[in-house]
Parts: sequence; structure tokens; C-alpha cells
Amino acid sequence: MRENLHRFFRAARGAGVHVSPAESIDAMRAVAQVGFTDRAVLRDALLLTLAKSQDEKLALGDCFDLFFSQPEPRQDQPEADNADDASRDSDQSPSSSSAGDAGEGHPSEALGPLAQMLMSQDRNAISAAIASASGAASLSDIRYSTQRGIFSSRILDAMGLQRLRDDLDELTATNPALAERLRAALDGLREAVRDTVSQGLALYAREEAENLRNEILRNAPLARIERRQVAEMRALIRQIARRLRERYSKPRKRQRRGHLDVRRTLRRNAAWGGVPFLTAWKRKHRDRPKIVAICDVSGSVAQVSDFFLLLIHSLHEVVDDVRSFAFSSHLIEVSEILEKKSPEEAMAEIMSKVGFGSSDYGSSLVDFEKDFMSALTPQTTVIVLGDARSNNLDPRADILRRVSERSKRLVWLNPEGRLAWGFGDSEMPRYATFCSVVRQCATAQQLERAVSDIVATYQ
Repeated sequence: MRENLHRFFRAARGAGVHVSPAESIDAMRAVAQVGFTDRAVLRDALLLTLAKSQDEKLALGDCFDLFFSQPEPRQDQPEADNADDASRDSDQSPSSSSAGDAGEGHPSEALGPLAQMLMSQDRNAISAAIASASGAASLSDIRYSTQRGIFSSRILDAMGLQRLRDDLDELTATNPALAERLRAALDGLREAVRDTVSQGLALYAREEAENLRNEILRNAPLARIERRQVAEMRALIRQIARRLRERYSKPRKRQRRGHLDVRRTLRRNAAWGGVPFLTAWKRKHRDRPKIVAICDVSGSVAQVSDFFLLLIHSLHEVVDDVRSFAFSSHLIEVSEILEKKSPEEAMAEIMSKVGFGSSDYGSSLVDFEKDFMSALTPQTTVIVLGDARSNNLDPRADILRRVSERSKRLVWLNPEGRLAWGFGDSEMPRYATFCSVVRQCATAQQLERAVSDIVATYQ
């Protein structure tokens, strides 16, 4: 039971369910109480002890159904044919019967254990033997689809394939009809083993395949993500946001004591003649963090901005105060939309209001200075996401200078490569003069690093 549960926990982690050591211990205790007999009760016990959200409950349920579904060997011959074969085998010569007695459909004792099992057509015994051989072959170590053949061979070898081949060679010479039946049963066994390996691949290789797919997506240019990959990229951005929340939402560590505050120490110990029984220490003052995000959602960078707004939306647990704005030719605040609606609904509404237009940075900066400049304080970090292409209109860099002067930091994340900055209608070199940090942010990995560095400064 213990080994089987450990394999299930491994499969559950591959399905995206976080299973900690403490949770696995709780699950094993629950299973010890309910047992393996009633699969419905077992399923409920594992879901109650391991799933922590509705998504995890659904993923764990699917994983359970797949894990505990044992493929059965294929029966290629109908029962009538088997009966006819048995009657024909019973009419064989005594010499043939000595190699394999098939008069009652029972294999001879001279055959090996695997041959006897196949000839008996005991499905439960065959399934149990496949499961045992899968454990011996370490099927839970499978990671790639190219390993199907290797693990299938290992399982068959563990079941005694070599002895079965010897039995087939002997029966071919002495009892061809029985050999043909055994060969057909072997074909069914191979199919069952292939099904078992496919099941193991679906269970245990999912995490490796997902990690490989995510690594490719993390380094893929956001602006060139294919339509079929948008959902996967959004899921990856959510994972990044969750990882950042877990890293930075924890209670801040107690501040270390700084330098000794001599004045306060002397005043506090005046009653003891200045002997420093009580000490006072200087501590660094931490400002309350604020972030203002200004996102270009014009046609040229709309897809990148979609991912960026999704990440900012997910980081509200990290930073106390986040205000978000979006613009193409004019600027609006989208904080309330991001907070009250689901990410998909929020993105659709934002893009319907200001998205996909022709970018005008100067006009948008005028809108921000006119209506939202009061949102900036000396504790505010301003993040601008955009390609700084203003279609040869007035970029109003003077407003960006005032934004920089009123805020703590001005960070610009540009989805274009650095070689494109300053060419054509790009105003990036002019804007960069007033920025504290300027970064290329064309991939999910670069986006994660940039936002992580920004949030880390508040910890």
C-alpha cells in the first residue's frame, strides 16, 4: 500500500497538485482507515486530504481515475473459438498432449508460469502480474514518449517473456494448435503492457513534459505567441504570479537591529547614571509600497500588455497599493476592472475600451498628468510597459520627466529588442533619460525577473 500511494503522490504532483510531506502522511493515515476495497471511499479520502482548491480537486480526481484503472489484456478470440480450439486440442495425439494438455482448456504443467497464466485466461491474475512487473521495471521513472518500447520490454522480461518464448518453440514442434493459441494470448498481453506503459506515461511524464513546454514558452517572444499557445501562456503567467506571491507575501522578517542609538540609550538609562542596562537601536524606516502601472495596449503591443496586466492583477497580494492604467491614443484607469472581474473578462473589457488603437504616448501622458498625477508620491514606483513608438507624434517627454521627479522610481519595460530602440518612430532613447531602470521585456522569463526585482525592493 505504501509504495502504491507513493507512486500516486508522484502522479498527483505531475498533475499540478502540490503534495507536501505532511499532506502525504495525512493521506496515508486516512487510507489506512478506509482501506483500498471501496474505490469510491478511497477516492473521497484522497481528495479530502490532498486537494486544496476546486482546480486541484478536479485534477486529482482525473489522476485517481487514471491511476487506478488497470488495462486488461485483449481477448482476440471469441469464447466459441476458444471452445472449438479446446475440442480440437483434445483430439491431438498422446505425444502432443504430453507437451500441452488442452483437453479441458488447461495448460500443461510443463509450461512456464506465464504460459500457464495466459492459457488459463485469468484476467485478474494477468492484470496483477502486469502491475507487479511494472513496479519491478520502475515504470514510475518513465519521462518521455520515446521510452515506451524500453519500458514495455522491461515489463515483459520481468513477467518471464524468455521462458514463454522457449515454451512457444517447443509447442510449435509438438502441438502447433496450442502454440497458435499461446501466440495469440501473447499478442493480447503485449497490447495490455503497451496500454499500461501509455497509462504510466500519462501519469508520470506529465510533469516533465509540462516543465519542458513551460521552459520553451518562458523564452518565447510574447509578441509572437501563436493563437493556440495563448491559453498555455496565460496559465504560465498565473504560475509565475503564484510563485511571486508565495515568495514575497510571507510575513516580513523581523528587522535586524541597526547601529546603536547613543542619545536614546543615554536618556533611557539616566536613572542608572548612564550605565547602559537598556539599549536603543536605529532602525531603517520602510515606506509603504505603491505601484502605478501604465500599459500600452495599442495594436503593436496588445498581446504583451495582456500578459503584463494579468501578472499585475495577480500581484495585488504582494504590494499594498497597485493602480493600473491602460492607453492607446488616450489613457484610462483600469484598477477597478482588474480587481472586480476575472482575468479573461477584465482583459476583454480593457481591450474593448482602449485596446488595439494607434498609440499616442504624448496624448496619453497628458491625460495622466491632468487626472492622475496626484496618485504619485515619493513612495511610488511607476512601471511603464510599451514600445515607446508614438507614430511620430509629440512624445511629451517633459511630462515623463515630471512623473519621474514625483515618484520614487520610474521603470520602463520594453517588449522590443534593444537594437530597435531609437529607430523609426521609437522615442525610447529620449524617454530612457528620465527612467531609473530600462529593461527589455520580450519573454515571460524577462517579465518575471523584472517584476520580481521590483517587488523585492519592498521586502
